[in-house]
Amino acid sequence: MRNKIIKIIISTCIFILASILKIDIPYIKVVLYILGFAIVGYEVVVEAIKNIFKGDIFNENLLMSIATIGAICIQEYQEAIAVMILYNIGEIFEELGEAKSKKSIKELMEIKPDYANVKTSSGEIKVIAPEEIKIDNTIVVKPGEKVPIDGIIIEGNSTLDTKPLTGESVPREVKVNDVVFSGSINLSGVLTIKATKNYAESTVSKIIELVKSSSDKKTKTEHFITKFSKVYTPIVILIAIVIFLISAFISKAEIANSLYRALTFLVISCPCALVISVPLSFFAGIGKASKEGILIKGSINMEVLANLKTIVFDKTGTLTKGTFEVEEVVTNGISKHKLIEYVALAEEFSSHPIAVSIKKLYTEKVQLERISDLEEMSGRGVKCKVDNKNVIVGSLKLLKEQGIDKITNFDDDNNGTVYVAIDGKYVGKIIVSDKIKSDSVEAVKSLKALGVDKFIMLTGDKKDEAEKVAGQLKMEDIHYELLPTDKMKELERIMHNRKDTEKVAFVGDGINDSPALARADVGIAMGDLGSDAAIEAADVVIMTDEISKIVQAIKISKRAIKIAKQNIIFAIIAKMTVLVLSAVGISNMWMAVLADVGVTLIAILNALRNLSA
Repeated sequence: MRNKIIKIIISTCIFILASILKIDIPYIKVVLYILGFAIVGYEVVVEAIKNIFKGDIFNENLLMSIATIGAICIQEYQEAIAVMILYNIGEIFEELGEAKSKKSIKELMEIKPDYANVKTSSGEIKVIAPEEIKIDNTIVVKPGEKVPIDGIIIEGNSTLDTKPLTGESVPREVKVNDVVFSGSINLSGVLTIKATKNYAESTVSKIIELVKSSSDKKTKTEHFITKFSKVYTPIVILIAIVIFLISAFISKAEIANSLYRALTFLVISCPCALVISVPLSFFAGIGKASKEGILIKGSINMEVLANLKTIVFDKTGTLTKGTFEVEEVVTNGISKHKLIEYVALAEEFSSHPIAVSIKKLYTEKVQLERISDLEEMSGRGVKCKVDNKNVIVGSLKLLKEQGIDKITNFDDDNNGTVYVAIDGKYVGKIIVSDKIKSDSVEAVKSLKALGVDKFIMLTGDKKDEAEKVAGQLKMEDIHYELLPTDKMKELERIMHNRKDTEKVAFVGDGINDSPALARADVGIAMGDLGSDAAIEAADVVIMTDEISKIVQAIKISKRAIKIAKQNIIFAIIAKMTVLVLSAVGISNMWMAVLADVGVTLIAILNALRNLSA
């Protein structure tokens, strides 16, 4: 771009000099004009010739080359050089617009770490490239450095800036046994990390590959513009020839005037406003989304997002937090504290999410000597002795098997209810549930306001739990007790029964849902930052747990579509108006090129509005 600006300045100075120069020596002005034209127009003409040999004959470089060289041939030197200068100025604005729209994506690309500090078996630190890291290598990350690989913290605690990955502005506290992702920035303490992936499979590598390919999938609108330009350009050249012939041989105008009118027509017909601004509208949208922690794989997915009518949600980890919390403690002849104490001790060695949620309520130090004869009943619960008392913790079915059937407040078995018996007597139950995310209710309302009219929830949970979550979110279409294969069949049924114009999205956590994410018109994976399935199978990756990000993605997509349509309509109306004026000889080449550059500039500025939306 710098060289182009220098050429424009030099060419403009020569143009001004030749215009004001008063000299009688023949051809001095002509030589200056042609020199100025050559400086600023050489690359355009050469590019047009190269494209001809490549088979890409009809393009804007050819139109500009024919128009300006033709102007020189009829001795309209001033207009020839002025047209080429203004055309190059327009190209600079195009490059600036494209650079601005790519800035957010470029920043995202810069999350790649430059090096890694690997601790050797002898305890020394060796600096290597992230690509050389192997699984189980020990990595040391100092304050201010980027985490080079996905791994687990084995020593230290710190605060990580995950904004480059997730768009979240609040730093995340991390400690031993926490999972960390490459691309995060270490803000405070020294961390020692055990690598769990090689670089090619790491989060940062997957994201960079996703971003690189984000512009590969084009929308129908972009394909239309590309095809339109290929058909439009030869037609314009043909019309220009017809204008010349009609003017010269039917209207009996001078050859030079007829040629000038045809050349003016060619200048204004240049389709760069459409060719540049429409893709730029989508690219700006992709850039804006990336700043918000939303990665969209190509503008084609923006078009689908903008026209969504049906969204199919996985429940656990998508609409809900995916982590259990104790909702209620019901006792029968025992205090709540004692009930929780017995359950916490019995579940001390369990890593089941429900057990973990209950153990959080017991804040005292566990005395392991109080526990004996522990027996785990797979999928049903545990039996053990606590303080020499027989304790049974688990499902209603387990208690019945153990002969404990005189249970007050007897109700149906539930995935989230833990029943407790001590010495053969039922003493209470702890109801645990998966809470919905804080923004789920508002997000569903916002999605309805954006035109989504069908919300469907698929879950493997039992009816009661599914209906409870659906009731909170005001979803009426729910399907429960589904296996992963059942979810896929249900999605197939939904897509088969939809109208042709309706677009269906599937929103899941990207682990078990990858087949459904790939099958839907647009698959949206969210909240599972480290999942390869999320990044590879989905069309849109939400880098946080927030359902509300889907609302943002749709708004950005709708805005991109709207801006692209505005640019198409504006460019066509403006171009056609000046084309008509040119065809009847009212406008000159100066008006034509100013109109062309002006339309392009306005369209580019309009396209960039999505970046600041």
